[in-house]
Amino acid sequence: MTVRFDGKVAIVTGAGNGLGRSHALAFAARGAKVVVNDLGGARDGTGQSSEAARAVVEEIKAAGGEAIANGANVANFDEVQAMVKEAMDAWGRVDILVNNAGILRDKSFSKMSVEDFKLVIDVHLMGAAYCTKAVWEIMKEQNYGRIVMVSSSSGLYGNFGQSNYSAAKLGVVGLMNSLAQEGEKYNVRVNSLAPAALTRMTEDIIPDPRAGGTLRPEPVSAGVLALCSEDAPNKFVLCAGAGGYSASHLYETKGIYLTQDQQTPEGVLENWDALDDATGEERLTAALKQTEKFIKAALADLDQNG
Repeated sequence: MTVRFDGKVAIVTGAGNGLGRSHALAFAARGAKVVVNDLGGARDGTGQSSEAARAVVEEIKAAGGEAIANGANVANFDEVQAMVKEAMDAWGRVDILVNNAGILRDKSFSKMSVEDFKLVIDVHLMGAAYCTKAVWEIMKEQNYGRIVMVSSSSGLYGNFGQSNYSAAKLGVVGLMNSLAQEGEKYNVRVNSLAPAALTRMTEDIIPDPRAGGTLRPEPVSAGVLALCSEDAPNKFVLCAGAGGYSASHLYETKGIYLTQDQQTPEGVLENWDALDDATGEERLTAALKQTEKFIKAALADLDQNG
């Protein structure tokens, strides 16, 4: 099986540098027409320039591909809608969206300003929501769409000094969880990526200086293209870096049922080890599954004890 994107149109945000650039080049190399979006700001979101996006477009065109540069700020819905309109005017469809754009404003929570917290949320989470909203009806009407939310191990597991970034990056996974269900019957599949690569976003936090050679962006792009292929999964968190690939899943323990006289703070604490026991834990597919699990346990007790 060869993965190709001939006739498909892909929008990659934050595609002027690093991982986004690698994704855009990879899509183009396999036949996609690409909107190379990049505000062109610094790592902290300041500044603006179209130079990087245009350079990627020229690289794609030099290799025989089709691409257009776009400087929309993903945190501005009007600009995002204009970007999608530009793609539709040029090529008549949008098949793929990779929500890669992001910034960093790292500080401990005590030292972080509310403005810095909000800006990171606006770019990562609201930016992903805005871009997805702008293509959602197009993809539904086409009965085809592939969307990748770019998460992070910081969002999945936490990282000191990144409360804003971590909140945003777990937020996009929550967005994926619901949209994957809403888009399923329209063949719109929504997945998430937790990448590890040496880029300007991570250059000062990679612990081992020898890692630079292994943390190339291209292996991560291979995972992105897999998530955007015809045979892509749905509602999947793919972790990728240095040639390694894994899945991240949220599990819930089987838990316990406490009788009414035990349903107190003391009763919960006294049974903490049992409720946290991993034996029989499972992956729940939707929010209601948790409610159903608890109701089932309660009704079973009612049937047994009245």
